[in-house]
Amino acid sequence: MRQGMFAVDGAELYHEVRGEGPALLLISGAGGDAGYFTGIADELADAFTVITYDRRGNSRSTGQGDSPMDLARQATDARALIDGLAGGRALVFGNSGGAIIGLTLAARHPEVVAGLIAHEPPAVNVLPDGDSARDFFAEVAEAYAQGGAPAAGRLFAQTVRGEGTYLWPEDLWKRFLGNGDHLFGREWPGFAAFLPDEAALSVAPFPIVLGAGSADRGTYYARPSIEIARRIGVPWVEFPGIHMEFLPRPAGFAAAVRVLATQMWTRGGEVPESWLG
Repeated sequence: MRQGMFAVDGAELYHEVRGEGPALLLISGAGGDAGYFTGIADELADAFTVITYDRRGNSRSTGQGDSPMDLARQATDARALIDGLAGGRALVFGNSGGAIIGLTLAARHPEVVAGLIAHEPPAVNVLPDGDSARDFFAEVAEAYAQGGAPAAGRLFAQTVRGEGTYLWPEDLWKRFLGNGDHLFGREWPGFAAFLPDEAALSVAPFPIVLGAGSADRGTYYARPSIEIARRIGVPWVEFPGIHMEFLPRPAGFAAAVRVLATQMWTRGGEVPESWLG
């Protein structure tokens, strides 16, 4: 595993690179930490060049600032990493808020995306008017206004199935706790306002797959994936487990990502040399 800092506009992004083969960029959600994906990155490094990173302002990366963080900036950061570390083209997997960033990247910078897997984007604005799930971001924002990051974090965790049933790596947990004000104070408005660019995504020149975990049926972060897939006319798939299945059970989750990413990359017959030997 190679690690370092990558300079982007106004920040330096901590990143890790593993393996060889087609580039696969993994984008994390709330907390923005590369450590979420350590397990699946190790699993996939035999077939892919796996790139993980701490998103701007999170954990070991710089660039917090005082202003709200918009999704266009997040997408530009991802594009810069693909240009600088992957030769200008990569498969992309995003989980939760990372899936929202992946959808934004795919719409704004399609030239650098070879395929997108968007896992459980909490894009509640695509749900019907009057759906109680549409209040999620506002309710957490109110908790932050009243009680700060600890109160917002508790409420957030209570909405995510499976959290509290397994232990996070200690170093990841410590970094996550340090990211609370950035998440709820600066990143939250961008995620809350997100609507997918259906026109751009429906004509994307690469495959897109939406998906959600088998244990998350009916949740505010699973149902939008079905609606987005329907609106832009792409496949929807069921993944194993919970929202962050890749933390407690990385091998099984990585197997699902492996199948999709391999199919996306080889759909035009462009089989990497490493798979021909």
